[in-house]
Amino acid sequence: QVQLVESGGGLVQAGGSLNLSCAASGRPSSGYTMAWFRQAPGKEREFVAGISWSDGKTVYADSVKGRFTISRDNAKNMVYLQMNSLRPEDTYVYYCGARRDRIVVSRSTGYGYWGQGTQVTVSS
Repeated sequence: QVQLVESGGGLVQAGGSLNLSCAASGRPSSGYTMAWFRQAPGKEREFVAGISWSDGKTVYADSVKGRFTISRDNAKNMVYLQMNSLRPEDTYVYYCGARRDRIVVSRSTGYGYWGQGTQVTVSS
């Protein structure tokens, strides 16, 4: 069983940066992948970035490539999302997800564990 807790959201001006953190308890094994998704009210959860816990291989949504970076710290059981050059359209609740598989997938139904979410608001 994996439990996830996100932090680091907030209000930032366009062009600014935020670093989201996801603390994973239950010690995800090398067979897991971790991902960040985001969701607006009444909309589906949208894939942002994913990383394999074992080899660190990353996958990004086209909308965030070159601006966002996902990383992990195996020793601390932490996953991060560094978000640079933020835009008002990046305003969402951001969720950390975990999947018991080595392959990163972009569908939210592929992830069985979720955090409570953290709000990111980018003002213009």
